[in-house]
Amino acid sequence: MIDFDNRTDFDFDISSLEKIANEFTKKDIELILTNSSEIQKINKDYRNINKPTDVLSFPLEDIPNAPLGTIVISIDKVLEAATEYNHSPLEELTLLFIHGLLHLLGFDHEIDSGEMREKEKEIIKKYNLPDSLIIRNEK
Repeated sequence: MIDFDNRTDFDFDISSLEKIANEFTKKDIELILTNSSEIQKINKDYRNINKPTDVLSFPLEDIPNAPLGTIVISIDKVLEAATEYNHSPLEELTLLFIHGLLHLLGFDHEIDSGEMREKEKEIIKKYNLPDSLIIRNEK
């Protein structure tokens, strides 16, 4: 189940994200949809990086009945990227959710040997989504 905290006016049906999440975990996930100024503050507080970003993931310890973790997404970044890459805001939001979910599941593209990139490609293909964050950075 996704515990959704929408701090924006962006309205969408969360069922497509639930479907993806349920494919990979039975644990709950907290999803926070916010703006660039709030995600910048979170990024500064938790990563000591004082700039807005598109998605942040905060995994929790793997203990019984605990949620998997929290994904925070900036709707401002979603809308910018959707315009820049000519796809829908929901597609971009889904791409960022998948990226965040993979981090919660233990993948880390900054230190792995391409496993996260390959898993992302696999999911993107399955759900017929446009190129993701990692894939766009490869080009």
